[in-house]
Amino acid sequence: MNTGSLLIDWYKKNKRELPWRNTSDPYKIWLSEIILQQTRVQQGLPYFERFIHHYPTIKDLASADEQDILLLWQGLGYYSRARNMHQTAKIIVDKYHGNFPNNYAEIIALKGIGEYTAAAIASFAFGLAYPVLDGNVYRVVSRLFGIEKPIDISLGKKEVTEALDLVFNHENPGLFNQAIMEFGAIHCTPKKPKCSTCIFINKCEAHRINKVENIPFKKGKTKVLRISHTYLCLIFKKNTFIQKRTEGIWQNLYQFPMIEKYIGPNEIAKFLDNFLEKTSNFEISGKYESKHILSHRKIDAIFYTIYVDTQPIFSKNNIFEIQLTEMSTKYPVSILTQNYLKNITYDQ
Repeated sequence: MNTGSLLIDWYKKNKRELPWRNTSDPYKIWLSEIILQQTRVQQGLPYFERFIHHYPTIKDLASADEQDILLLWQGLGYYSRARNMHQTAKIIVDKYHGNFPNNYAEIIALKGIGEYTAAAIASFAFGLAYPVLDGNVYRVVSRLFGIEKPIDISLGKKEVTEALDLVFNHENPGLFNQAIMEFGAIHCTPKKPKCSTCIFINKCEAHRINKVENIPFKKGKTKVLRISHTYLCLIFKKNTFIQKRTEGIWQNLYQFPMIEKYIGPNEIAKFLDNFLEKTSNFEISGKYESKHILSHRKIDAIFYTIYVDTQPIFSKNNIFEIQLTEMSTKYPVSILTQNYLKNITYDQ
């Protein structure tokens, strides 16, 4: 039995039952692939189910309010995925009358869809012979063929792509793609792969040369920039004050007034002047510190809970007043702000 057939046979016996695997609906397949780009299956599954419940069709998603979409997405991170998905749904409705395009060229031209996602949709929904190449596939192919070139440079990617073509099953592209991704996800794992029970134990070059733990190899990691954020949660009576972000990774999410540096408690009065036309008497009742690590930056955040005794008048017109209980239930926020809201106790 050839490699492709071995993988498909293994998949039929060992696959996890997931809702997007029992459909050829390109909308559901697309949604699942976007959610799982930066998210584990266990975490992504309830989000997928909630999205399908709220927006069962592409037309429903296209006509939705972006703020509602971001609220549903809250906690998944990388919010540009949700914004791009919303824009793409509108394009599909306007250009394709709500029908997902059924050829690779038009699929990959859609906003937020790259080579991997386009290949997944093309093969799973339409049976087109395009191999997927995600982290799981890179790992399986690199180990199987003993590829030691860095997979994050063009030469390494080229070698993996050529090797994948040698085992790709053109008769059952969708099934093969599902199989090789699942094999990498639950069997040929990054750490402690199950080599002793592997169907490729006699074919795996990395195992033969005793380099399974060293393959695949990356030349260099992304340099992580460390930054600080200070958030000011001002409370007057039972209301607070927030602003909408207009750029960056959290574009169109909401936050408390923020200063892009660390501010100590003794400096709060000076920086309140940056936001308020007139500084009233205030009391810092709480401080919450948190860290958030992204692919390219590490954020050290500090939140101050500050009670003021008079109605604040803001010099910046993008800051507005809401009920404290509405934060995160009506307005989508970052995971940093979510964590603060879960861990802080307010005076009633």
